[in-house]
Amino acid sequence: MELYFNIVSPPCQSVLLVGKKLDITFDLKEVNPHLPEVREQLRKYNPQHTIPTLIEDGHVIWESYAIAIYLVEKYAKDDSLYPKDPKVRSIVNQRLFFDNGVMFKAAITYVEYILKKKLEPTDEMVQKLKKALELLESFVKERSFAAADHLTIADICLLSSVTMLVGIKFELEPYPAIQAWVARVTGELPNYAEFHKELLEKSMEYIKTL
Repeated sequence: MELYFNIVSPPCQSVLLVGKKLDITFDLKEVNPHLPEVREQLRKYNPQHTIPTLIEDGHVIWESYAIAIYLVEKYAKDDSLYPKDPKVRSIVNQRLFFDNGVMFKAAITYVEYILKKKLEPTDEMVQKLKKALELLESFVKERSFAAADHLTIADICLLSSVTMLVGIKFELEPYPAIQAWVARVTGELPNYAEFHKELLEKSMEYIKTL
């Protein structure tokens, strides 16, 4: 099972962490998607030439949420990470869509403005990010995890968005429930400290290239 990835990418982090939780061994293909030759290589499998891209027995799938769902439905020993109960699953799906359309979008816009454009984020960007964090804070105040009383793929995907902010030393002090939730989620993930160390090292290398 080949996985084209770069650990600096939050969507790739989500897939890698789901794989770790499921004890999946990927044939890892670390790539820099910004290079023209890499985009051309990926285009052979994925017309959007994005990462992560997963290939298993000729089956190609991209978009981190779709990959995470695929891996859980095929390889999980039970349905805890993506519950089959329609009501519980609807909350997991809602949190995934929230991450895609609100949390990740606000975080990546904020972070890239600082790292790539070397500019202070606009007031609008700051307010959108604060609103996203306030919503996540309310979600994890209601229950121990983002969508259920146990870990789901929604937590893993949202964690990658929040970790991106931690990487630029964004202040999470105003969000105590998020801080406690991060500790709970990372405590459920195998060898997370080792994973996070590699993430920090690769992120620093990436930042130096900007």
